[in-house]
Amino acid sequence: MTSNSRGVPTIVLVGHGMVGQRFLEALAERGLTAAHRVVVLCEEPRPAYDRVRLTSYFSGSTPDELSLTDAEFIREHGIELRLGDPAVAIDRAARTVTARSGLTVAYDTLVLATGSYPFVPPVPGREAEGCFVYRTIEDLLAIEAYAGARATTGAVVGGGLLGLEAAGALKGLGLATHIVEFAPRLMPVQVDEGGGAALLRTIEEMGLTVHTGTGTQEIVTDASGAVTGMKLSDGSELATDLVVFSAGVRPRDQLARESGLSVGERGGIAVDEQCRSVSDPRVFAIGECALAADGRVYGLVAPGYEQAVTAAATIARDESAFTGADLSTKLKLLGVDVASFGDAHGTTEDCLEVVYSDARSGTYKKLVVGRGGELLGGILVGDAEAYGTLRAFTGSVPPVSPEQLVLPAGVGAPAALGPSALPDAAVVCSCHNVTKGAIRGAVTEHACTSVPEVKTCTKAGTGCGSCVKVLGQLVTAELEASGIEVDKGLCGCFARTREELYEIVLALRITSYHDLLDRYGRAEARGGDGCEVCKPTIGSIIASLAPTVGASGYVLDGEQAALQDSNDHFLANLQKNGSYSIVPRVPGGEITPEKLIVIGEVARDFGLYTKITGGQRIDLFGARVEQLPLIWSRLVDAGFESGHAYGKALRTVKSCVGQTWCRYGVQDSVRMAIDLELRYRGLRSPHKLKSAVSGCARECAEAQSKDFGVIATANGWNLYVGGNGGATPRHADLLAQDLSDAELVRLIDRFLMFYIRTAERLERTSVWLERLPGGLDHVRDVVVDDSLGICAELESLMAAHVAGYRDEWAETINDPEKLARFVSFVNAPDTPDPVVGFVPERDQIKPDLPLLSIGRRPLEGSAQR
Repeated sequence: MTSNSRGVPTIVLVGHGMVGQRFLEALAERGLTAAHRVVVLCEEPRPAYDRVRLTSYFSGSTPDELSLTDAEFIREHGIELRLGDPAVAIDRAARTVTARSGLTVAYDTLVLATGSYPFVPPVPGREAEGCFVYRTIEDLLAIEAYAGARATTGAVVGGGLLGLEAAGALKGLGLATHIVEFAPRLMPVQVDEGGGAALLRTIEEMGLTVHTGTGTQEIVTDASGAVTGMKLSDGSELATDLVVFSAGVRPRDQLARESGLSVGERGGIAVDEQCRSVSDPRVFAIGECALAADGRVYGLVAPGYEQAVTAAATIARDESAFTGADLSTKLKLLGVDVASFGDAHGTTEDCLEVVYSDARSGTYKKLVVGRGGELLGGILVGDAEAYGTLRAFTGSVPPVSPEQLVLPAGVGAPAALGPSALPDAAVVCSCHNVTKGAIRGAVTEHACTSVPEVKTCTKAGTGCGSCVKVLGQLVTAELEASGIEVDKGLCGCFARTREELYEIVLALRITSYHDLLDRYGRAEARGGDGCEVCKPTIGSIIASLAPTVGASGYVLDGEQAALQDSNDHFLANLQKNGSYSIVPRVPGGEITPEKLIVIGEVARDFGLYTKITGGQRIDLFGARVEQLPLIWSRLVDAGFESGHAYGKALRTVKSCVGQTWCRYGVQDSVRMAIDLELRYRGLRSPHKLKSAVSGCARECAEAQSKDFGVIATANGWNLYVGGNGGATPRHADLLAQDLSDAELVRLIDRFLMFYIRTAERLERTSVWLERLPGGLDHVRDVVVDDSLGICAELESLMAAHVAGYRDEWAETINDPEKLARFVSFVNAPDTPDPVVGFVPERDQIKPDLPLLSIGRRPLEGSAQR
């Protein structure tokens, strides 16, 4: 069967991945879809999806959520998208493409966007049962099924970008995970030795085992042909049930080779600067299958997008050229931010390096600068918050010294580089090559008044997403500079900020969300049900002020129950298989043997998985929702309280053993930690709160990485605030020193209530402290020197909280009406959720993930990219 449309020029696109979809959009932007017939031959049974976010499938993202294709776009532009029907042959003489179905399409212009395929090293046993690659959704499904049924240990061959993503997936599936990398460090292309060392420490702390500087020599199998281990080039052997090969990719150029197109010695369809084949002017190649004019095959999405735009422009007879691309990238691998940009490895002659390294927090920052002070590139591991701004400065001289650019907040004098510091020529979005000037123009020339509108106008922020923060800052700054009022409201329901709503609730003693919405919500929102942003935010405000405004302090009372986030609905942390975890409070990390025995007996009797947490508590995982009251009844009877691990509230106050046991201790850190935890337990706040007390300057409790941390001195206590040890580490700042017990508690009372009063929704103290005008100095003026005259009120609010505290689980188990909510199905309260299942592992349990796959739509076919 031959398909042709006489008189209408035809563009055939082979492959419909991320780059292929961008090419279609570029055609539409130039009006070419109106004047051409466009046919797309796609091997997969679904349109283009976001391969960059592929691993998010394991955290709950569906294929539809990963999709990059709007069905309306395809219909509007008359694109003939043939799913599950890949090209199998090209006849350049006849100018036709034949699909697997037998369809033959005549073309005037042919664009190859076939992508790449995973490289599997030629080692014996590589085709054994239990060996996989990591490239498509189908690969993920196969790995998931095999891991759930037959594996307890997995190994990834390759420690690059995809290798670390694959390792994260195996760890998420509950496998003991190994990473084997031939190079002497992880991510050898993106990071240097220092960055690799920081990444290695962080990954090993997560429980993964890393083998660098060694290769895979053989896959060992049993009599049935299934994987049982690996032999490595250093002579060692590794026992494993599953192997994932992620040792790089190769251009998928077979179609081009078979049709006689010129390809590179190491693969890739050779093209010129217009992305046109050097063998045939009617054929273009874009993305990972193309060998660009500069002799490189680009494996990142941003260069592929540039090639797609160049090819579309050339077809439209516009001047355009692809001569090379920015290889900057920012990723979150195994929860660790990793970024590199520009001349990251310092290959420029006479360049200099400025390095900041903190082994304890896993942070490594290196900037490469020229002799004239221009920023040439850099590497960021552990803290890549400044990536968007730093990348935009590449090639220019920043307005502050390099030392200020690498120092974290709270150490030295961090630089405050806002959007105004960037030159208009700075590229903000490297995926779509959008400059600051273009973003400003979207506001000033195209009347865009919001980030979504600027995204639509410029495509900035629609690729990898790493520039979205800087984009938002630029849009806000430009709107304000133009005299346009920026909507800083909490959400579409409230035009006021969280801080303003807090003041309204406090001043008017409002105890009802709907009362607040009907009186102070936007006109169009009044009388409605609110949204997922404002409901938990207002619920938190009312809960934190409950004793003062006269509201119930129990978050599941009446209307409050409907305002809570998913975890608060059942006063427990929801886990990935629909079960819940229980975290009893262990103040200061101190616990009696009797209480330890109770926890062990509860875990044994209910078959729960147990783990010691980083906050000096014990997590119990695997409870069904209907089991929660039974478990908590036993825990409350033994004297335990809720640890509030499920809420935006105080989590823990860690401690070392202090002067009672340690020969270096100078104060009783355990007693102070217990006093603080019992004082602030249950305190609802904009985000979770963590604290620690160290008994001496050796800082064993890591107090300087907490929202508020205390370190003992010979004369009392030093108070540090605004620390964070999470995804964006920050050293806490010293607020006051040599405090007595009473002075310490008074300042913490004031600090916490001032934070709760003025922070934005879901804003940690570290971010809040940096956002506040005046930063630490302003906070010190307010809570130490009482510059605003509100300290008495802050202390009163905290006193009301302390006096009104009630344990949520103790209240729940003593009220039959409250207990009625703890069922999986309202219409069948005695029926447990059939999806919640477990399998044994290391004498405990883990979620039965294959059971979770029941009901998921089958995904068939392999990728043509």
